[in-house]
Amino acid sequence: MKYMRRDIDDFLTSWKADTQRKPLIVRGARQVGKTASIRNFAQKHYASVAEINFVEEPKYKGICSDGYSADAIIKNISLLDPSKKFEPGKTLIFFDELQEFPEIATSLKFFREDGRFDVICSGSMLGINYRRIESNSVGSKTDYVMRSLSFSEFLLARGYGASIEGILEHMTSGVPFSPAELSVFNALFLDYCVIGGMPAVVARHIDKGTFEGTLEIQRQLLADYREDVRKYASGLDQTRIQRVFDAIPYQLAKENKKFQISKLAYGARTRDYAGCIEWLSDAGIVNVCRCLNFPELPLKGNEDPSKYKLYMADTGLLVAMLDDEAQDDLRGNKNLGVYKGALYENMVGEALVKNGYGLAYYRREDSTLEEDFFVRTQNDLFPVEVKAGTGRAKSMQTLIASDKYADIRSGIKFFHGNIGRSSSVYSFPYFCAFLLRRFLQELRQ
Repeated sequence: MKYMRRDIDDFLTSWKADTQRKPLIVRGARQVGKTASIRNFAQKHYASVAEINFVEEPKYKGICSDGYSADAIIKNISLLDPSKKFEPGKTLIFFDELQEFPEIATSLKFFREDGRFDVICSGSMLGINYRRIESNSVGSKTDYVMRSLSFSEFLLARGYGASIEGILEHMTSGVPFSPAELSVFNALFLDYCVIGGMPAVVARHIDKGTFEGTLEIQRQLLADYREDVRKYASGLDQTRIQRVFDAIPYQLAKENKKFQISKLAYGARTRDYAGCIEWLSDAGIVNVCRCLNFPELPLKGNEDPSKYKLYMADTGLLVAMLDDEAQDDLRGNKNLGVYKGALYENMVGEALVKNGYGLAYYRREDSTLEEDFFVRTQNDLFPVEVKAGTGRAKSMQTLIASDKYADIRSGIKFFHGNIGRSSSVYSFPYFCAFLLRRFLQELRQ
């Protein structure tokens, strides 16, 4: 499979150029491309690479038997595989599938102090092992969270990378897209909604030029996620995690998209599902959107922990979870049906997370006022509304116009339409969501 350029490529290059670099941990959901990106980087920058996969080669779980020093670990690796070379200043040690052997994270402090070798770890950070890795390596490493391909990475893979700056120029200038541009980008975006950003699915789509085989790959990935629950969810009720996971599509299809534990099973109570949401979030499988007590800055500490929405971290996998009838209608007729609002909202939420934002929403109990998301700059809070068609953003207009919400002066609407601005609302087609952070940075200047 031809390597697809990823955002992590630039991060890895910058990390390598930092003379004070620490060992690096790249984490994220399974199959988002962590190993391929690290290997691509390693081949370009190191004379020698010692790669150890703790799933495929469990014998290496004994390399800490003589302690956690760099010398002790390198000695034991060499005993198991004398062909591995360790040349100071020119060698990368790559520990893959870190979740299988979290104890190795204790060695990162010693590798940092030793300084002769670069170390990158990669793992899916599943279950309790994620917490153990954090405690074993605190202060001794740099973290990078990798996700499935963003829309910008998808455009690069499809050969439309040169269009990215043009889209941003339209957003900052306020000049609408031409009918031809709008048609092309909307079509690309709908393709991206259906297949998502998992590298194996995108590669198949590009290789075939169609959707042939993509659903089968997506459903296998979903099966792998379910298997991960059975394998790694120790100390938690695995059946309950599965129920939460499987309920996401139909809970998002409701008019009120707040996730309701009571809908999962007869007599289900919130306390019975403690830890299930966090497990799926830590694994990179879902994005949690918390409800704000009030839409004001700062956002942290202003959340109601009992109210939240759950989105899939990859919209293509959400599509793959739909029933066969909905699949046929979406793929054959481009008809999103009852899932229209859910899919666009999930996609915008995914774009915000891949922009580096946390997810938060607001619903006022004494009225119909509800806002899908919020993003912030240093001094301003921007409500973000996702419309399933071309409707007006009534809740957003209320937030902007009212004196109650002092931090809100403008808002952003994503909808099925073209670029526009009226009454302090910036309106963009859905596909512009992946450039929102850059747009707000330009807006501040």
